[in-house]
Amino acid sequence: MRPQWQKFELATGASAIDGQGVFAAEAIPRRRKIGEIRGESLSVDDARIRATRHERIMIVEVSMRRAIDFTRSTDPLRYANHSCAPNARFCIRQRRVEFYALREIAPGEEITVSYGDTHHEGRLTCRCGVPGCSRRL
Repeated sequence: MRPQWQKFELATGASAIDGQGVFAAEAIPRRRKIGEIRGESLSVDDARIRATRHERIMIVEVSMRRAIDFTRSTDPLRYANHSCAPNARFCIRQRRVEFYALREIAPGEEITVSYGDTHHEGRLTCRCGVPGCSRRL
């Protein structure tokens, strides 16, 4: 049984983009909330220190002072990979990270978002492979 904040059935698996990904297990209509991810709340200062200690970073700053670390979360959306042509977006509402479909997402399709401005400052290679890819995160 999925948690109440996850609105559609999702699956995790190997991603052609990077490592693990999250995939739609059923059709998701455009502009619908897909779900959200929950994790450990911590200060932005602690989150930035923690981010330097891990190769895989699953942290989102939700305010000027607070961040959420999804490393230990069981929510599948924590595996949403970046794409320069995403099919979903995430937004921060009341210190929660929510995901919405930008277009219809077919069963089996990987759910991707644009990470936007990151603290990586262009040092990471983008692996999405879409036409017009920025190549850097």
